[in-house]
Amino acid sequence: MAEMTVSLKGVERAAVVLMALGESHAAEILRHLDPRELHKLGVAMANLANVNRDQISDIVHGFNEEVHNQSSLTLDGENYIRGVLTRALGREKARGILEHIFDGGEQTGVDSLKWMDASAIAGGLREEHPQVVALVLSSLPPEQAAEVVNLLPSPLRDEALLRVAILDEIPAGALAELNELIEKQVMRNINAAATSKIGGPKRAAEILGRLDAAIEGQILDNIKEVDADLGGKIEDLMVVFENLLGLSDRDIQTLLREVSSDMLLVALRGADEAVRQKIMGNMSKRAADLLRDDLEAMPPVKLSDVENAQKEIMAAAKRLAEAGEITLSSKGDQLV
Repeated sequence: MAEMTVSLKGVERAAVVLMALGESHAAEILRHLDPRELHKLGVAMANLANVNRDQISDIVHGFNEEVHNQSSLTLDGENYIRGVLTRALGREKARGILEHIFDGGEQTGVDSLKWMDASAIAGGLREEHPQVVALVLSSLPPEQAAEVVNLLPSPLRDEALLRVAILDEIPAGALAELNELIEKQVMRNINAAATSKIGGPKRAAEILGRLDAAIEGQILDNIKEVDADLGGKIEDLMVVFENLLGLSDRDIQTLLREVSSDMLLVALRGADEAVRQKIMGNMSKRAADLLRDDLEAMPPVKLSDVENAQKEIMAAAKRLAEAGEITLSSKGDQLV
């Protein structure tokens, strides 16, 4: 036993600790790691030989001893702050804050707007061309963009969201002009990349999904009048797997009758715990227990397979909603 334990490398010992924690706790830890760390741990877990109970106990005990014996911490201030904020807020949200904290230069142009109040941004955009508004909205985080849209006049916001949806790549010159315009408004400027891929139907869906239902529906209807296919694509992107949280228990049960157990198993493999609980809460105890056991024993699944299974289930949900058999909201009033 001792020989096997000593022979394990640090990453392999970490893999044992994670596997001993169970899927739920391990997933909570893994989601805070960067891609390189995830890859190393994933390979270690996949290649790990059978480990018996005594070996697991020895490794976990050693881990606890290391933590207990660590009497002091030597911290790199910047790295510590980066790590804490990334773990607390997620990589994307933390990036802007970290740039603001550690960037020696002044935040300028579009970047400067990310630190402004939504009402101030909306006030500065009310008289601008819809294309300028669309470029600004596409450059802001979806949550902030939605707050700005809520404060814009109806005709302007409708036209701007339509332009957001059809945006793709724009030349550096266009971004430079946008930043020059913003500089006059907020007295700042930024360097534009050669090209930036912004906007698109997904971006429009992210913004619309954060608006009040009435405003969301009005804007989406107006977009459909201009371009039915584009409106339908945006609507599809707004209906994601987490929206199942907004279904009633009766609707969940109706949907489950249309979904195969194999497809459901794959879809739930990559689902949030809240969605899993919502599904299992509408199954018999025996069926839920079997599904839970199958999930725990399930080997690794390709992310693309999980996404396809979730899309198939949401397609079935949309068909049922169109037939009036269930009520499906693009918002999905999530349980917390």
